[in-house]
Amino acid sequence: MSSPSHVADTLITDRAQLVEYIASGEKPIGEWRIGTEHEKFGFRLDDLRPPTFDGDRGIEALLKGLVPFGWEPIEEKGRVIALTRDGASVTLEPAGQLELSGAALETIHQTCTEVGTHLHEVKQVADALQLGFLGMGFQPKWTREEMPWMPKGRYQIMKSYMPKVGSLGLDMMTRTCTVQVNLDYASEADMIKKFRVSLALQPIATALFADSPFTEGKPNGYQSYRSHIWTDTDGDRTGMLDFVFEDGFGYERYVDYLLDVPMYFSYRDGIYHDASGQSFRDFLQGRLPVLPGALPTLRDWSDHMTTAFPEVRMKKFLEMRGADGGPWNRLCALPAFWVGLLYDDAALDAAWDLVKDFSLEERHALRDGVPKHALKLPFRGGTVRDIAAQAVRIAVAGLRRRARFNGRGVDESGFLDALVEIVESNQTPAERKLELFHGAWKGDVDQVFREFAY
Repeated sequence: MSSPSHVADTLITDRAQLVEYIASGEKPIGEWRIGTEHEKFGFRLDDLRPPTFDGDRGIEALLKGLVPFGWEPIEEKGRVIALTRDGASVTLEPAGQLELSGAALETIHQTCTEVGTHLHEVKQVADALQLGFLGMGFQPKWTREEMPWMPKGRYQIMKSYMPKVGSLGLDMMTRTCTVQVNLDYASEADMIKKFRVSLALQPIATALFADSPFTEGKPNGYQSYRSHIWTDTDGDRTGMLDFVFEDGFGYERYVDYLLDVPMYFSYRDGIYHDASGQSFRDFLQGRLPVLPGALPTLRDWSDHMTTAFPEVRMKKFLEMRGADGGPWNRLCALPAFWVGLLYDDAALDAAWDLVKDFSLEERHALRDGVPKHALKLPFRGGTVRDIAAQAVRIAVAGLRRRARFNGRGVDESGFLDALVEIVESNQTPAERKLELFHGAWKGDVDQVFREFAY
């Protein structure tokens, strides 16, 4: 989840400014970039418990340990709660899940190097603190009550609000991890096509990356329990956004959607003002109950945009939000998948041909069925695996046409090998772990921390 934005405190005097803010994200093709984000669970090596924020082995100690690598600390009320370096940041999720929000980079080679460098730095500091890190979609062992809370103001507001609007919101905050990629668009028409393709294919990404089959030490009946959790978190700010596929969709329609998403807060003068459940439309009229008479700024708008959690989210770029966290190679595969599909015209056309006749009912059936069944979910006389295989082939071809080479003359398509293997084996990461759980692990979920830690 995002930290307070660094957008200027420009007063909003006209709704058109909200539309213009999103439209200002348009970039010519030569300036398109790739921003990869991933979260991971920390655990203490001796008892596998998640580290608290405080203490010699806490998350703050880890953050401070990363500073010598050139990271600049960010404080909230005197506590280090984030780091920045060269356009990237390290931030904390509510229960201390560590997130790398990568810089805007040109190639998958660069973003994968960035991920590898980050994991190497974290491991050096974590080893000294006797901590480990695990990439999965859902915390496999500990209960919600056993998860710590980080001292960030927005999380306290969300912690109080979440139980009012869904039964699984606190699990989303404390027990999930994801990997996502942020991608650019050239124009409103380009945004619309990319939004529609990526939204329709988001359940396919969920299936390919499904890796959250355990809850509190036992199989939970799902392959992506993380994805299921979003179905009962907060219906006002999650979901498949059916209006994206309607005639007339564009920047203005997305602004209308965001204006109807209830607020969480307004961050001013270093203080999170609790506006949970209140209306940004009222804020535009100076009628926000928590800040009577105050008008919003573009920073308020930027912050508000981060409090909507649909399967694909638009800020000044598009965020692909459907994948479970995972190991290093899948952290590279996720941006490769979407860049291959969306950053090559022929691939984007092929991807649109793949999904353009999906009905609303079919899109929802995919979204609702994939968390449990993943690649084996029946679809149009076949299974989701069939759609996944086509999508991966399109992405591979798109990356090859992009022809972005590393120093050894290798293009980006090899980063999709992990997904090719999943499709060919018809076995998701979740199914692999379940096989181990029922076999070699003899029902002991603790083994996942030992065998799959970074």
